[in-house]
Amino acid sequence: MTSNNNSIEAFFLLVRAGLFGRTEVIEGFLPDDVDWQEVFRLAKEQSVIGLVAEGIELVRTEWPKTHGTPLVPKQWALKFASGTLRLEQRNQTMNRFVAKLISWLREKGIYAFLLKGQGVAQCYQKPLLRTCGDVDLLLSEEDYQAAINYLLPFASFSKAGNEYKKDFAVKIVGWLVELHGRLRCGFSSRIDRELDKMYDDTFSGENVRSWMNGNVQVFMLGEENDIIFVFAHLLNHFYKGGVGIRQVCDWCRMLWTFRDSLDLDVLESRLKKMKLMSEWKAFGMFAVEYLGMPKEAMPFYSEDKKWKRKAKQIRAFILKTGNLGSNRKGEVVGSLLSRKMKSSRQRFCDLANHFTIFPLDTLRFFPSIFLNGLYQK
Repeated sequence: MTSNNNSIEAFFLLVRAGLFGRTEVIEGFLPDDVDWQEVFRLAKEQSVIGLVAEGIELVRTEWPKTHGTPLVPKQWALKFASGTLRLEQRNQTMNRFVAKLISWLREKGIYAFLLKGQGVAQCYQKPLLRTCGDVDLLLSEEDYQAAINYLLPFASFSKAGNEYKKDFAVKIVGWLVELHGRLRCGFSSRIDRELDKMYDDTFSGENVRSWMNGNVQVFMLGEENDIIFVFAHLLNHFYKGGVGIRQVCDWCRMLWTFRDSLDLDVLESRLKKMKLMSEWKAFGMFAVEYLGMPKEAMPFYSEDKKWKRKAKQIRAFILKTGNLGSNRKGEVVGSLLSRKMKSSRQRFCDLANHFTIFPLDTLRFFPSIFLNGLYQK
């Protein structure tokens, strides 16, 4: 489905307002030709209903100062508001489940780190407005198998993942829990080597942080490691089928929250060893241009025009594919062979598109993504 430019601009304006309180361009915006149903669809598709609702609350107090009619029609403002109530309830339920899960595992002597998800949500101004997904836990090599053995009897569903990446999924009381024995993404051995170092760094106990979830202390990766992991995970989806705006927002909020405490030398060193500085600068420009990320909080930000061109291409790809490729869910149907052929063709087309943005890295990642990507997330 195509969107008119005013609807897309309204969507991004509200994301910027909800993510960073940026409303400085609102006076130049004309809402006459905005399809608010389309704005709602984009927000739902990109899993940012809560952010857009927060943006609506912020701009509605500023718009009437110079205009007679509200920026967002009342019925759509109410629809977004009702969506946030459901989000808050789901996040509260998930937080309680995470606390219980961590406690259950600890009672068995199994210690887990929370990846992404509810941990990243704590970097948002209103954590309960972030759309939640699965529960991802990182475990040591010994605890990884112990956690699988302990949780399997309680699982209504289980699925072994990729052995190289060491992941295993179980569904516990309605929640999908992904157990990870590594941080690997699987699309670049150079990247995975650095992620392995981060894994070892984490379990040495010297580079961690925590969040008090009720009365349960939940441990997470250290600041620099977590930001690098979230960025590598974001790129994993970008190169393998589709990344969403929510994933980029997560990265932005972490950078913003830790802006005064980050060790930029560590960040730069890891990015250079992974050879991901080009991707970082391009997505950094996307964050600044379209999501309202303050320039001063984006490490290694560059004003060079080429990054603006790449950011525009990233935006087009995100809008085309939806959150994590959600717009393509119905495209890959049929027999196993047919699905594999369609997926391969889709990946090839994506990599051809990415070649125009990141030519060297697309060639570097191509063999791993194309040959092994069908079996990895």
